Amino acid sequence: MQKDAYTMILEAIDAGTYRPGDRLVESELAERFGVSRTPVREALQRLETQSMLARDGRSLIVASLDHNQLAELYVVRTELEALAARLAAKHAAPEEVRVLQEMIDEDRAQIGDPVALSRANKRFHKQIHLASHNRYLVQQLDLVHRSMALLATTSLAAEGRGETALAEHQAIVDAIRSGDEDGAATALRAHISKAFETRLKLDAAGGRKGRG
Repeated sequence: MQKDAYTMILEAIDAGTYRPGDRLVESELAERFGVSRTPVREALQRLETQSMLARDGRSLIVASLDHNQLAELYVVRTELEALAARLAAKHAAPEEVRVLQEMIDEDRAQIGDPVALSRANKRFHKQIHLASHNRYLVQQLDLVHRSMALLATTSLAAEGRGETALAEHQAIVDAIRSGDEDGAATALRAHISKAFETRLKLDAAGGRKGRG
């Protein structure tokens, strides 16, 4: 299925092709994606309205999140993801649990490759969202994770974080498999809390926010 300009630009931001602070030029985007300038212009306007882009004089740049925005984003993410895990423990089909377990098993091979592990991490969380079987919750989490694309690097690059994150993923899946709603929500909260704590340490050390 052919993707529209909005989707292609958003995916490029999410993939790190365009990073916070990068200037987006209408003509260059049209050439890169092989579309006319009109849909690119409309996509840029939409992304600006959604606070994915910001004005820098007359130019549009990829937005970045300050410390307060990051903290606010993580509050919302924690609550929504915990709810998704709780609902997954209640509604997930055995096949969905099996897929989650296979993701963890396969992701162990990605330890040492923070970029690949970050992509795998997003797929894992998306699977939990879907396993909640609540379309409105999935929609809201999509919005939250879209904003996560404004974080420049991955917190999974922190030493030892990859292995720890996978252990946390395993605890979440174990609780979902056993139907432990409170346990699944608690494990997910602990996972996000640890990710946020790691991110703050990376920020303090290098002054750059991460994604993961």
